Amino acid sequence: MPPIIPPRPHEPRVVCYHQTHFRNNNFVSLLPLITESANLIPITHLIIAAIHLNDPPGNITLNNDPPHASQNAPLWEEVAVMQDVGVKVLGMLGGAAKGSFQRLDKSEAEFEAYYVPLRNMIRFHNLQGIDLDVEEEMSLNGIIRLIDRLKADFGPEFIITLAPVATALQGRPHLSGFDHEALEIMRGGSIAWYNTQFYNGWGRLETFIDYDAILRRGWKPEKIVVGVLTNPGLGHGYIELEELKRTLAVLVQFYRGFAGVMGWEYYNSRPGDESMPWLWATTMMSCVRNHHS
Repeated sequence: MPPIIPPRPHEPRVVCYHQTHFRNNNFVSLLPLITESANLIPITHLIIAAIHLNDPPGNITLNNDPPHASQNAPLWEEVAVMQDVGVKVLGMLGGAAKGSFQRLDKSEAEFEAYYVPLRNMIRFHNLQGIDLDVEEEMSLNGIIRLIDRLKADFGPEFIITLAPVATALQGRPHLSGFDHEALEIMRGGSIAWYNTQFYNGWGRLETFIDYDAILRRGWKPEKIVVGVLTNPGLGHGYIELEELKRTLAVLVQFYRGFAGVMGWEYYNSRPGDESMPWLWATTMMSCVRNHHS
């Protein structure tokens, strides 16, 4: 097993989302991220997707099934292994399927009814953080209430990230309803970073125009993890690997405090596709750490 090497302060992160847990009835294992890497674990953070809050309160699903369903047992076993070697594991709440955040954006009594089962699920599966992927209307007060409650219940070490589209950090139309700049001013100390989606028409990384536009708004590079598609079949705006490596090399070298890269999603990441999806992570880790000084 490769050595556990914790990242030094401000070293770029490599973040993998993992939503497709089965392909053709076969479990998609995360363990090659450990066993196939020669020198160090190639990701810093793993985000398990996607958690949904459904009606009635307490009806929580991980994709289409309850998180504790028997078919998810191998996933949680491997999550524990990843944590044992130093990878931080978060759960992703929300995403393209709407409703979770609307249910948390109601009266105090309704908030409690939906939030408490979520809190209990996070505790039961020993998640070390949560990624709030708000792709529906939510109020600023609503997202602040959720963040405050998570910090109160789980403490300062619990990782809270958001997953906005790039335009949300440029003051342009986006998907989340609330103002991210206002949120950062009011609760930035509780938000570890933003998994920023530079794809599906919301931003591009072939040039630095969109990234620079975010920094010109006053955002710090330490808070902006650049998000990319790992396979052209997952959406629009896939960047070929060699071009992405060149882009990341520039970002790492010329933007002090560059926060890292995230990939959506793990199971068919290129260049290995479904047979060797871990190669994307090893390539990204090599790129961001070799150029980092």
